[in-house]
Amino acid sequence: MKKDEICYISAYEMLEKIKTQELTSTEITETIIERVEKINPIINAYCTPTFDLARDMAKNADNAVKKGEKLGLLHGIPTSIKDLMLLKGIRTTYGSLLHENFIPDEDEVVVERLKNAGCVILGKTNTPEFGSVGLTNNKIFGETKNPWDTETNSGGSSGGAASSVAAGLGPLALGSDGGGSIRLPSSCCGVYGLKPTFGRIPRFPHETIAFWSMDHYGPIVRYVKDAALMLNVMKGHHPGDSNSFPDDNIDYTKIFEDKPRKLKIGYSMTLGFNKILEEEVRESVLNGVQKFENYDWDVEETKLKIKNPGTAFKTLVSIGYAYDLQKDYINRPEVITPDLKATIRLGLDNNSMNIGKAREQRKRVYEVMYQYFKEYDVLITPTTPHPAFKPGWLETGTTFPTIGKKALNTVSWMSYTFPFNMTGLPAASIPSGWTSSGLPIGMQIVGKRYDEKTVLQVSKAFEEIAPWQDKKPQFK
Repeated sequence: MKKDEICYISAYEMLEKIKTQELTSTEITETIIERVEKINPIINAYCTPTFDLARDMAKNADNAVKKGEKLGLLHGIPTSIKDLMLLKGIRTTYGSLLHENFIPDEDEVVVERLKNAGCVILGKTNTPEFGSVGLTNNKIFGETKNPWDTETNSGGSSGGAASSVAAGLGPLALGSDGGGSIRLPSSCCGVYGLKPTFGRIPRFPHETIAFWSMDHYGPIVRYVKDAALMLNVMKGHHPGDSNSFPDDNIDYTKIFEDKPRKLKIGYSMTLGFNKILEEEVRESVLNGVQKFENYDWDVEETKLKIKNPGTAFKTLVSIGYAYDLQKDYINRPEVITPDLKATIRLGLDNNSMNIGKAREQRKRVYEVMYQYFKEYDVLITPTTPHPAFKPGWLETGTTFPTIGKKALNTVSWMSYTFPFNMTGLPAASIPSGWTSSGLPIGMQIVGKRYDEKTVLQVSKAFEEIAPWQDKKPQFK
């Protein structure tokens, strides 16, 4: 097998080859490290590589196979960790100069579970400062580029994770999603990203309150079944996280054997409040939706009407950042990026009545979705209103594109994704097509609370009828 082929095979296939030693974990890891060394200087997906650690973990994985030991669910599979999660003994910056030299002395629970499953950790992937915007750039490591067009951004805040997977720099990436941060970059980079139900994957230890009760951990991959494999490892209650709930005892890798015979799928291009949508995105998602009719599932446009929750979302997020960073905002404002400073300032200016109103609006969004899912099994929307673009934002604040006469902004860029952080519902982004200029377009699949099973099954069905993995970004 050629080296480039190794870098793009699924984690599931890698696992089978490692078990038989047709390919060793060491061979796979060294091949991917070689590619990271070649490609990462172009796209800046990894901010802190951990190659020595990866080599040791791969060697241990191969030795375990040779000794006939029990193998983990991710045994020997190269994996990356977003630079918002604690990785013991490895620099973890949160994309901020405030933590430029921070080295944690413990693993976050989700990282510990990945390690226990036998994965090989390639390094930390880039993120904006504290994951505060849906694009990836910061004052330590700079901008993460989109592999399909390095003049455009990778999306965010799990931009390094999505960019690495798209470029063949590892089959599995751990991301997080507080307003779209798994789904946005997955859409921009042409990969699959799953945000499970809030609480499905525990977050502990977790010191900040920004995005509290809205931040989900989840996989970014090229193959839907790899997301299921990763979810099997990460899910389940942990006593340190009061929002986490018990394991559902579902083996998500086995749910694809039978497709649902009947599903009622609704789709919406607006969610009732979105008025900005690029035409190529609209056409791609509408074409994607119609493909589900090949399975004899009922598909129809829904009259879903959510009252614009943008102000409520901004309020809830900004008060979290203001609480977390008020001292640094006062004492070290020069090291904080412009977008985050604006968010902190908004939070400091909010009052208790605004917070109460935001919480009420959040409650109403959930109630609308509760009524929707009485009638439908799945909701389909675009993931982003516009494909990847060049923001050029670090020193002056984000510059967003204009669609028609309407300009996007930080919140409207996330307008299809953040409502499902407010509700805690599971949602995924899957590639639905490509623009005329060759940029990926993402389609969002939203499910009922606790129903990752249907989201994954619908995702796999779409993958089978409209596969995208044969397309690979080209580098000079």
